[in-house]
Amino acid sequence: MPAMVFGVIVVVVVLVLLSGFFTVQQQTHAVVQRFGRFLRICGPGLHFRWPLVDTVAGRITHRVRELEIKVETKTKDDVFVELLIAVQFFVRETEEAVKSAQYKLMNPQQQISSYVFDTVRALVPEMPVDNVFSEKEKIASAVKERLEQIMDDFGYTILQALVNDIQPDPEVKAAMNKVNASARLKEAAKNEAEARKIRVIAEAEAEARAKELQGVGIARQRLAIAKGLKESVESCSEAGISPEEATKMVLLTQHYDSVTAVGSRSGATIMMVPYSPAGMSAFSDQIMQALLGAKQAQETHTGSVAPDGSRST
Repeated sequence: MPAMVFGVIVVVVVLVLLSGFFTVQQQTHAVVQRFGRFLRICGPGLHFRWPLVDTVAGRITHRVRELEIKVETKTKDDVFVELLIAVQFFVRETEEAVKSAQYKLMNPQQQISSYVFDTVRALVPEMPVDNVFSEKEKIASAVKERLEQIMDDFGYTILQALVNDIQPDPEVKAAMNKVNASARLKEAAKNEAEARKIRVIAEAEAEARAKELQGVGIARQRLAIAKGLKESVESCSEAGISPEEATKMVLLTQHYDSVTAVGSRSGATIMMVPYSPAGMSAFSDQIMQALLGAKQAQETHTGSVAPDGSRST
């Protein structure tokens, strides 16, 4: 019987001793206390503590953590905005930093949030709402500097502070979108007007150039016709035909050519043309009268020359 009791006691002692072994994960330190007093810090690996005497008071991780904080505040132009601040932090791997993180600060997340609220609400009310968007780096830098000064005493290092989102009041956001849309529409209308102006100028220049070239072509055509008429009249004179008759014949030939061209190109199905001899004679007389009238007008304008060389006006 005593042997059995002794065996039980041995088993209990062994189990108690075995319960004193504990492990610490990588990137973590364990704080060991003896009767409530700090004893030592244990790094990653297998460790032993005396059961019922020593206790693991806490485990401090050194991995980077991120805390997201939503801060609602008012801008200088009385617009309420909501900022999403992300703070990345970790505990330094030193004995002093681990002790400070374990014993000095009860709730690090709440401490960080309080200072973020205080910093943002002191800085943003001095900015118009447009500057809040353009100077978010300034806000993030101010939050980081403030937290670095405070959290360093508690063993924490602030890795980065970011302004991840800025949300103004929905009505203000809609108004800002309308202002932006109207500005873009104004710019688009201006660009469209400039493009239309360029097209009109280009078309006008092209039309002017086309008319200029058309005039040159008509002038050359008339010169060629005049040369052809002159040669025709000269050929008829050599054949014994008087200049008047030759001119009439050439004009009638041109008339027939014109009628033929009109008939072949026009969409008209009926053309009323006087083809009787009297009609042709009257037509040629009208052309001759017109030419003579033009010559008389020119002589009247420039003055006639007398046989002795004098000019009368």
